[in-house]
Amino acid sequence: MTAYVLVHGGFVDGWYWGATAAALERDGHRVLVADLPSTGPDPAALGTLADDVAAVRGLVAAAGEPVVLVGHSYGGLVITEAADAPGVAHRVYLSAFWPERGTSLMDLLPAPLDWVVVSDDGAAVRVVADVDRAAEVLCADLDPARRGEWHRHLVYSAAAAMGTPVTAPDSDAPVTYVVLEKDNAVPPEAQEAMAARADHVHRMATSHSPQLVDPAGLAAILSRIPV
Repeated sequence: MTAYVLVHGGFVDGWYWGATAAALERDGHRVLVADLPSTGPDPAALGTLADDVAAVRGLVAAAGEPVVLVGHSYGGLVITEAADAPGVAHRVYLSAFWPERGTSLMDLLPAPLDWVVVSDDGAAVRVVADVDRAAEVLCADLDPARRGEWHRHLVYSAAAAMGTPVTAPDSDAPVTYVVLEKDNAVPPEAQEAMAARADHVHRMATSHSPQLVDPAGLAAILSRIPV
């Protein structure tokens, strides 16, 4: 039995981990799912990257045992900052940003992004209201009948969190990178460049959202992570 802390990306909350978490739990694992303060429905009430890191550190501590810390997309910044938390036995980057010390997510993003909208005050960003365009980028292989439900769960992300450079604390915990080969949000070649630093690499032939399109396959990969 392994304990997992699952950290979501930007524009979402922990909802989309549901099927993956359930699959892991059916196999006897323990799962804690983060809800990051930097994302939410109110653009005026969003937290910072530091708040996200504190929330994840709290979950790692609450586990009370060694954990596999999994970050998706923006969540890669969070697990990079939380890498030295006592109890982190292994980190997994799922098409996740893994910045070098002193760099931010914005330093790694291709620009401009035509699928995000900035709030009037510039403090928050969200995915475009066009469901099909949003799905094309983030979950092109999701059943079209499910796109509406997925899009209704999208929320705001704090712009500052994405622009904050990481301090990247030193960690001896091994790292696995999962490359998503049909990802239209984080180009596979960018993922491969980050994955070159990892101890182990897995690949899935999915879009940016395997939690929705292949949760069983994702859970199977996570179940094989050595602790």
